[in-house]
Amino acid sequence: MPKAIWNEAVLVESDDVITIDGDIYFPLESVNSNFLKKSSSTSTSPYKGKAFFYDVIVNDKMNRDAAWYYLEPEQEYEQLKNRIAFWKGIELQQ
Repeated sequence: MPKAIWNEAVLVESDDVITIDGDIYFPLESVNSNFLKKSSSTSTSPYKGKAFFYDVIVNDKMNRDAAWYYLEPEQEYEQLKNRIAFWKGIELQQ
């Protein structure tokens, strides 16, 4: 089952994943929200729309902006709505 791990903690584990452009998107409701803190960072993709970020915090260690999601993705990427992806050292297993 696909999962995301950081600092020896399983952040999310789900069979319901989507892979787009090499990134694995998990259902947002499957993530252990105890490990996420909303960040003020955003970015914009001309194809996917505006991305919002989370800091990942495990055992008092923070990985700033290590997760992102699209609140209202562009129509061609509507399947990303309510999904989250990880990077910046987060281990992804499939």
